[in-house]
Amino acid sequence: MTTITERLRVPGAFLLGAVLLLGIAPVALSDFRLSLLAKYLCYAIVAVGVSLAWGRGGLMVLGQGVFFGLGGYAMAMHLKLADAADTGEKLPDFMQLYGTSDALPWWWKPFANPFFALAMTVLLPMAVAALLGFFVFRRRVKGAYFAILSQALAAALSIWLIGQQATTGGTNGLTDIQGFFGYSLDDPVNQRMVYFVIAAVLLLLMALARQLFVSRYGELLVAVRDSEERVRFLGYDPANVKLVAYVVAAGMAGLAGALFVPAVGIISPALIGIVPSIGFVIGAAVGGRASLVGAVLGAIAVAWAQSTLSDEFPAAWTYLQGLLFVLAVGFLPGGLASLGAVLRRRRTPATPKEETVVVMAGEAA
Repeated sequence: MTTITERLRVPGAFLLGAVLLLGIAPVALSDFRLSLLAKYLCYAIVAVGVSLAWGRGGLMVLGQGVFFGLGGYAMAMHLKLADAADTGEKLPDFMQLYGTSDALPWWWKPFANPFFALAMTVLLPMAVAALLGFFVFRRRVKGAYFAILSQALAAALSIWLIGQQATTGGTNGLTDIQGFFGYSLDDPVNQRMVYFVIAAVLLLLMALARQLFVSRYGELLVAVRDSEERVRFLGYDPANVKLVAYVVAAGMAGLAGALFVPAVGIISPALIGIVPSIGFVIGAAVGGRASLVGAVLGAIAVAWAQSTLSDEFPAAWTYLQGLLFVLAVGFLPGGLASLGAVLRRRRTPATPKEETVVVMAGEAA
């Protein structure tokens, strides 16, 4: 039977997170530090989806930068069109500089509608993930092959965006975003508003992911991860189970990209390619991919370390990032969130039954 303490542990943890993010951080941090934290929280939102897809489903999602970028560009396109309308221009500033036509591209026009743009920040990444996942999972592609395919998709999107300078800004991306649905991003008060929105979205998505974890679907997802063939024999289609996790994680990454744009004021191919995609996974791996809190804290910590160390050691940071991933996956698969349990197991003496199993295993060897 569960005690009252166990029942209140999860709500208490969410309440503590809400107090820290919505109450203490805005008071204790300067405007600059708070804007950095808003950026890190966007990465944490991606980590929530990674925890669902990889931590629970065993899907090595090394291409989350694709969905992060789709959501980010969908939001940035609307904001650039809104900025142009505020100044009486028909085209965004970069199109006036690099464009070859005086007409707005047809696929830009729907993003002038704020409701369409907001919907696309989530639905477009989910649609791409559903299309890709349908063919991949039906053909039972998994493991390293799935990871490589995800990386190839991230590289392809980044290269395509760079080559479309007249319509996507090319290498520079979409920059110098001034407003956010009628509010000026130059105003510190509005920047704080953006932070509160990001923090609230993170908490809501963590609550949603938590419900998926403890639901019947969450148990089925773990079963598919551990023994896919047994689940198939029980009458479930593992492809559909994995597809749901992959699509939900993509939607979270797209929403994170959309929120990243007003927080930072830019979206570019450099933020969505292979290296950033790996960075999303490293954060979740270091903190603990099977733990929502661990994945979120790991993403924030790795993002903070990148901002701090990459300026001082630009050449060494990439190697350090790779080393963190190797250490986490090879020596602490559960991440830092499992460190306490590992230490407790080492301190607890083995039971007679466990000792017998060890001896029999040694004799068999």
